[in-house]
Amino acid sequence: MAPSDELEALRVAVVAKQEQVTTQGDTVRALKAAKADRAEIDAAIEKLKHLKIDLESATKEFTAKAEAEGGGKGKDASINREAFRQAVNNALERRLFFIPSFKIYGGVAGLFDYGPPGCAVKSNVLAFWRQHFVLEENMLEVDCPCVTPDAVLRASGHVDKFTDLMVKDVKTQACYRADHLLKDHLSDLLEKDLTMAPARREEVKHVLAVLDEYGAEELDAKLKEYGVKAPDTKNDLSAPYPFNLMFATAIGPTGLLHGFLRPETAQGIFVNFKDLLYYNGGKLPFAAAQIGQAFRNEIAPRAGLLRVREFTLAEMEHFVSPADKSHPRFSSVADLAFLLYPRAEQLGPKHPVTMRLGAAVEKGIINNETLGYFIGRTFLFLSRLGIDPQRLRFRQHLQHEMAHYATDCWDAEIECSYGWVECVGLADRSAFDLKAHTDKSKVELVAYEKFPEPREVEVMSIVPSKKEIGKAFKRDAKIIAESLETMAEPEALAMKAALEADGKMDYTPCGGTQAFSITKEMVAISKETKKLQGQSFTPSVIEPSFGIGRIIYCIYEHSFYTRPSTDEARTVFRFTPLVAPIKCTVFPLVQRGDLEKVAQEASAGLTRAGVANKIDTTGTTIGKRYARTDELGCPFAITVDGQTLEDGTVTLRERDSTAQVRIHKDDVALVVRQLADGLLVWSDVQSKYPAVAQKEG
Repeated sequence: MAPSDELEALRVAVVAKQEQVTTQGDTVRALKAAKADRAEIDAAIEKLKHLKIDLESATKEFTAKAEAEGGGKGKDASINREAFRQAVNNALERRLFFIPSFKIYGGVAGLFDYGPPGCAVKSNVLAFWRQHFVLEENMLEVDCPCVTPDAVLRASGHVDKFTDLMVKDVKTQACYRADHLLKDHLSDLLEKDLTMAPARREEVKHVLAVLDEYGAEELDAKLKEYGVKAPDTKNDLSAPYPFNLMFATAIGPTGLLHGFLRPETAQGIFVNFKDLLYYNGGKLPFAAAQIGQAFRNEIAPRAGLLRVREFTLAEMEHFVSPADKSHPRFSSVADLAFLLYPRAEQLGPKHPVTMRLGAAVEKGIINNETLGYFIGRTFLFLSRLGIDPQRLRFRQHLQHEMAHYATDCWDAEIECSYGWVECVGLADRSAFDLKAHTDKSKVELVAYEKFPEPREVEVMSIVPSKKEIGKAFKRDAKIIAESLETMAEPEALAMKAALEADGKMDYTPCGGTQAFSITKEMVAISKETKKLQGQSFTPSVIEPSFGIGRIIYCIYEHSFYTRPSTDEARTVFRFTPLVAPIKCTVFPLVQRGDLEKVAQEASAGLTRAGVANKIDTTGTTIGKRYARTDELGCPFAITVDGQTLEDGTVTLRERDSTAQVRIHKDDVALVVRQLADGLLVWSDVQSKYPAVAQKEG
C-alpha cells in the first residue's frame, strides 16, 4: 500500500529537521574550533538542543502514523513475533519436545534431538502421511541408504550445483551465507529507517525481491554497495564463493570410492525406477514414496528448527506419460478452494487469491491435473494436521526460480513467526531425472506403451552435438544441450527452418534469460514417419517433497496459545487428536489406593484400545495436573474421583473448552478412541453424556 500524502509530508518534515540538526551541529563544532565567544557557543548549543527536541517530536509523530498505516507491521510487530516465538520454544524445551543435540558439550548449530513428546508428534505425522498418501494412493514405498555414491549425485547435478554462496570474515574466518547477510541488512534498513525516501525504499525492496537471482559477482557488488559487514565483528567480508552443501564421505576402507550423505531421498527412487516399473506390471502411471533422513551442511544454520543440518523428508515421485498428465481422481479435489499465489499475482498485485483448484487447472495457472491433484491432497493433509488454512498458501515459482527442465513448480508455504516458510515443494520435473541417470549409467530408464493397432507415427529426432556445443559454450553447454533435447515439436521445426535458411539462430534455453547463438553444426533436427507396434518413452515425474521438521514446527506455532488463570497465564498446545503425542491422561483425584487402582484399570483399557495415554498419580492439585497435560497438548483427560467408587463413572475433560462430562469407566476407552480417530466430535459426547459443573482457576 502506498503511503498517504500526510505520511509523506511527515517524512519530508523529519528529513528537513534531520538536516537542520546536522547543520547546527556543524556550526557548534566550527565555533568551538575557532574558539569563538563563550556566549555565542552557548547560544548555538541551546539552538541545537531545541532542534533535537523538535526532531524527536517529529520522528515520534511520523513513526506513529507509519505504524497506524502499516497495520502495526514494524518494530513492535517484530518484537511481538520474537516474544511469541520465544514463548513457544520455551514451552517446547521445557516439555522436552526437542533438545539441542550434544547440549552437555555446548551443542552443535543446526542439530537437534526430539524428546519423548516430539518423537510421538513426528511418529503421528509420518503415520498420517503414509495413510493419506502411500496407502490411499496405492504407492510403492522404498527405503534407500543415506550414503550415496558420487556417481549418482554427479548425474543428478548435486556435485556441481548443490551450492550456496558463502563469505568469510577476513580477520576471524567466520563463515556466513552471503544472501542471508544482504537480506538481513536490507530488511533491517526497511524496518529501522522509517524516513527513507520512497524511491530508495522501492529500490531496496526490489533488491530483496530478486535476491535469489544474483550470482557471485552481482551479490558481491550489492554487499559492497550497501556496506554490509560481518555481523559479529563489523569486519570486512571476502568475495562470495560457492560452497557445496553435501557432507562428503568415503565408502570402504581404501577411501577410493567417494560418496556423500544424501541431500534428498528422491535419487534412490529414480535409480530404482526400472525395478519398480517391473514390480508394477510395467504400467504407468504409478508413484513411489520414501521417508528418510537427508543432510545439508548449512553454512550458518539459524531459524531454530526450520533450518537444520539433518532432517526428515517424505517424498513421492509420481511417474506419468508426458503425453497424458490427467488424473483419474482429480474431480475429488477440484472443488477445493484455498489461497494460491500464482506468478502473475507475485509480479502484479502481490497478494494471494482464494481460488477453486479446478479453475486454476482449467485456466492453465497450474500446468496439469496431476500436479493440481497433489496440490489439493497436500492442502487436505496439512489442514488435517492442524495448520490454519488462512495461514497456508501455495506459491508458484517465478521463472528464474525454476530449474531449466521444470514444467511448473509450487511451494506450500506456511506462515509462522519467521514469516512465510516453504514446507512442501510440488514440482513437475518433466523427464530430466530419468534421462540424466540413463545418460550416466547407460541403463535405459524408460517405459513402453503398446499400441492397440500398429500405427504410423511421425517421430521428431533432436540430436545435439555435444562436441560442438561444448566447444562453443563451455560451462553452459550441458543446460543448452538438455534444453534442446526437450524442445516441443513446433519450436524444433521452427529452429530447423531457421538453421536451414540462415545457418544460425539465437536460442534461449527453457527457464533461462540469456540467448545463445546456435549453428546448424550444433544440432540435427529431423522428422520422419515410422510404422510402430508401440513406443518407448521416458516418463515425466511429478514430485511432492515434504519437509517434516518444518511442518511440525509450524504445527507447534499454530497450536500454541496462552489461557488466563487466577495465578498466571497457562500455555496450551491445541493439537488435533491426530497429532497429539498423548491422546488422553488419567488422574486419580487424590492419592488413594482405591482411586489409583481404578485409574490403572482405565489406563490399561485405553492402551488395549490403541490410545496413547499417560497416568499421573502425583499428589499435586488436579488443576496443576490439567495445566501440565494442556502444555503437552493432550486433548482429553479422565479423572477418577469419589463418585467413581459409587456409580462407576469417571469424568472426561476436553482440553480447549475445559468442559467435562461423566461416562461409565467401561465405556470411556471406546469414546476416547472414537474421538481420537475423528469418528466423534466433542459436541457429540456432550449431547449424550451428563455435564459436570466444574470451574478451573
